[in-house]
Amino acid sequence: MSLEFLPLLLLVPWLMVLDQSTAAPSLAKPGCEESCGNLTIPYPFGLSASCSLNSWYLIKCDNSSNPPKAFLNSFLQVELQREVISVSIENQTITTLLSIVNFCDGSSQGSRIITTGTDLSGSPFYYSKDRNKLMFVGCGNGLVTQKQNVLSGCTSICSEGTTLTGCYGINCCQSLVPFDLSSYIANFTNSGIQEGAFPRCNAAFLVDQTWVPDKVAEPFVFLGYAPVVWLWTLQSKELDAGLLCNKSEATVKLEDGTSVANLRCHCGHGAEGNPYFSNGCQAIQGCTNCTDVFYYSKKSPTIILVSSIFTSIGVLLILFGGYLLYKTLKKRRNKRQKQMFFKRNGGLLLQQQLSSNEGILDKAKLFTAKELEKATDHFNENRILGRGGQGTVYKGMLPDGKIVAVKKSKLVDENQLEQFINEVVILSQINHRNVVKLLGCCLETEVPLLVYEFIINGTLYSLIHNENKEFPFPWSTRLRIATEVAGALAYLHSATSVPIYHRDIKSSNILLDEKYRAKVSDFGTSRSIAIDQTHLTTGVQGTFGYLDPEYFQSSQFTEKSDVYSFGVVLAELLTGKKAISTTTNEDRSLATNFLLATDRNRLDTIIHTEISQQGRKEDIIAAANIAYRCLNLNGKKRPTMKEVTIALEAIRSHVPSEALTNFQLDKGDTAERSVISEVNYTWTNTNSTSSSDVHPLLFETS
Repeated sequence: MSLEFLPLLLLVPWLMVLDQSTAAPSLAKPGCEESCGNLTIPYPFGLSASCSLNSWYLIKCDNSSNPPKAFLNSFLQVELQREVISVSIENQTITTLLSIVNFCDGSSQGSRIITTGTDLSGSPFYYSKDRNKLMFVGCGNGLVTQKQNVLSGCTSICSEGTTLTGCYGINCCQSLVPFDLSSYIANFTNSGIQEGAFPRCNAAFLVDQTWVPDKVAEPFVFLGYAPVVWLWTLQSKELDAGLLCNKSEATVKLEDGTSVANLRCHCGHGAEGNPYFSNGCQAIQGCTNCTDVFYYSKKSPTIILVSSIFTSIGVLLILFGGYLLYKTLKKRRNKRQKQMFFKRNGGLLLQQQLSSNEGILDKAKLFTAKELEKATDHFNENRILGRGGQGTVYKGMLPDGKIVAVKKSKLVDENQLEQFINEVVILSQINHRNVVKLLGCCLETEVPLLVYEFIINGTLYSLIHNENKEFPFPWSTRLRIATEVAGALAYLHSATSVPIYHRDIKSSNILLDEKYRAKVSDFGTSRSIAIDQTHLTTGVQGTFGYLDPEYFQSSQFTEKSDVYSFGVVLAELLTGKKAISTTTNEDRSLATNFLLATDRNRLDTIIHTEISQQGRKEDIIAAANIAYRCLNLNGKKRPTMKEVTIALEAIRSHVPSEALTNFQLDKGDTAERSVISEVNYTWTNTNSTSSSDVHPLLFETS
């Protein structure tokens, strides 16, 4: 009930007497059975056609089992005839049992795509993103895709003879899904790591986030069922008029950017029951020890009239006073709420940091919630620039006309508030032309708001992978952008007062300004460390395809982990390929393909055709050698970002440099993958120079 009606509540004791509720109201429609065995069946579901909203919500009760079992009995799709284990009208969800599908293959390598989930298209049901997770049991990479778009994925390491309870990355891995789905496809790839002599079996499926497998061991054969949670949706035309329902809080947002309108109903304050049919809610607040305010009067009509007038005036005064009280209380409540959010989000700590660090005051501004609400038109969905794992970014305009990007972050862990505030202070001091500038923040809202400079030309990912005929993307521009990104990371690692590790370097986190200069962005997972530290030990975070394998296995993030991620970005620029391929004819990540092509002296097969035609052969090979070094599986053998920057600048200047000697291919460094017999690259390029023109520092000849 809205707070505008608060004054009316003052009159309730005078107007009526309520009986205390003695029993919870039924959740089924009147005259309908409410349960099947131990399971409560609330409307819109029902155990007969007359008791359910429509055929989608019809449930059959199998009384032959003990206890009886309930089954969703959709006559339109046999696949939807699932056993139901719970129904919630509060969360608008239904939990059914999923039969786990296993795929077993005698080969230890290759990519497989199977459909493991029921296709809910055309039904009022969707896989819930908030209640489900992706679980991959087996060895290698497990992905969930839809229309060739990767929605979620994880990597599982094989360990023969190991039996575990739970799913922790050994023989089993799991990750969250970012969208509500009507269907999905499971795609898993056996990496060939620790090949066994027996067929491997894989299983990939969406499952209830609270579910944990009893045992995970080779050969990963899963038999049985697991719970999966579906959202159920309702349209306004399907419900009785006059119900207390809301659209905005129940909209289902899908992967393709579209939304499905939905209604979520609830009982008013002081009532309980089922809000999805008329008279389904019943009052639970009674009135005890009350005096009736209505009584039979024998007074004269004149006295009654005067009494009525004074009573009406009194009621009006009470209503007016109640309204003023409500406005005053609301204003005070909003003020207290902002103070509570400011304190919870670390505002007091930030004020201490600002007051103790002279010069930061003019660099980091504390914005008010009112300022940013006005700048973003109250966070209008039309202002959304993008959504990511750390929050949603809106386009805004400040009172002085400056265009900014406002990032609405996810809730900050109270145990990491000091670290979060330190990051805000540190990032506000960064002044590098290739790093997106943090202008300030707002901490008096439920979630922190970060304000950045607005970058106009989108992401490097879009420029690489979405053809743009209006803007050519030649080799010289690719090399310049790579050099700018490397310089920014070198600055973060070694030139700031406290070293900063980005921890999520990828092409979609590199923005392009009006002159297509690179701007490193999205420091939501970044961390600063003490100068005498060599690594951070954290839960694994990052993006599939860009993650350092050493970090994935050890949870220790070093500056060389950023170097590995940069190596993937450089490989993207050289090849034009995505970090993770979703096509059926490519079964490895870009990093793996790039390393194998280099080891096998087949670099020409993976370099983008336009690049090989535009650039000097020795420059392209030198850049490829840098990417090869950055992707070394042994982090200690990777170069620093400062060394990478110097080497890339040497390539751009076409001047021989000793910096490039660090990036010669060394047979010994690749022993963990294969042995290079020689490095003589086959190259087809009508515009390239002869082999005698190749700089001697670019090759190690046999």
